[in-house]
Amino acid sequence: MSEKPVEYSGPQRVFSGVQPSGDLHLGNYLGALKNWVALQDEHDCVYCIVDLHAVTVWQDPRELPNQTRNIAAAFLASGVDPKKAIIYPQSRVKAHTELAWYFNCVARMGWLNRMTQFKDKAGKNSEKMSVGLFDYPVLQAADILAFKGTHVPVGEDQKQHLELSRDIAAKFNNDFDVPGFFPQPEPIIQGPGARIMSLRDGTNKMSKSDPSDNSRINLTDDADAISKKIRKAKTDAGVIPETTEELAERPEVKNLVGIYAAISGKSKADILTEYAGQGFGVFKPALADLTVEHMAPITDLMKRYLSAPDEIDAILSAGADAASEIATPIVADVRDIMGFWKV
Repeated sequence: MSEKPVEYSGPQRVFSGVQPSGDLHLGNYLGALKNWVALQDEHDCVYCIVDLHAVTVWQDPRELPNQTRNIAAAFLASGVDPKKAIIYPQSRVKAHTELAWYFNCVARMGWLNRMTQFKDKAGKNSEKMSVGLFDYPVLQAADILAFKGTHVPVGEDQKQHLELSRDIAAKFNNDFDVPGFFPQPEPIIQGPGARIMSLRDGTNKMSKSDPSDNSRINLTDDADAISKKIRKAKTDAGVIPETTEELAERPEVKNLVGIYAAISGKSKADILTEYAGQGFGVFKPALADLTVEHMAPITDLMKRYLSAPDEIDAILSAGADAASEIATPIVADVRDIMGFWKV
């Protein structure tokens, strides 16, 4: 009988990150940030602004620092507390890039060739894409495992990348005969607001890269902008149905009901019971009022933080130091395991 593999027995740690490329929106808040706030009270959490990932496609160097501050302000305004969780920019912690190179020598081309997200982004232009975009999932594995992250909040589009992180961790442990050195990071499947769709197309996820600003509610939108976007949100000619089963073929209606549920904390069934048979002239204003009431304090806090860039910079600098304290010794152990020369 073969021996049971040695399991990782170190501290449990949550890792997640967001790119500083465009403003964060309601989907990011309901799908990620709201969940991060809950996690920080229960876990050791590391929340990263992944600017190294951002530059896999062109970013204006003059804008990138402000984009990083903008994301940090969104974290803070949403309730992520730097006294409870580490918040920092990826590029300030050298462990990310160093470990990514070591993992490049562990991962296999066949693994990366199976990554569907690169194929989706590149389309027919794969030959013109940066090597960094192709190699993105290996850096993502390094992000997580530089902290020996054990849990990662993920959406559907990131599950395959997390599986790659698990494969790299397992192969490293096996290749260098260090069972249990790296953990097998587990997904944290997010709650009912995890997949908020576009206000213009209920079949596509709300995205900060969508050319239409009306497709999303930005965290910086004021009350008037939020109300107008919801009132203009695409729907169909029907009324609010009675059951959740009836939402299946009505993606835009399903999305608006999902947003109401995620903000209010009510079930979709309860919301349908309340509004069944009523038109969108009733439902949309109610959703707009609810969204404005919930998001206004976050928008106000974001504006306050963005007006104080020195405060944001101090938080990010302290977070980078704290992140380095965790990751630097782990990568030093990796160098020893791999046999690199040392004094």
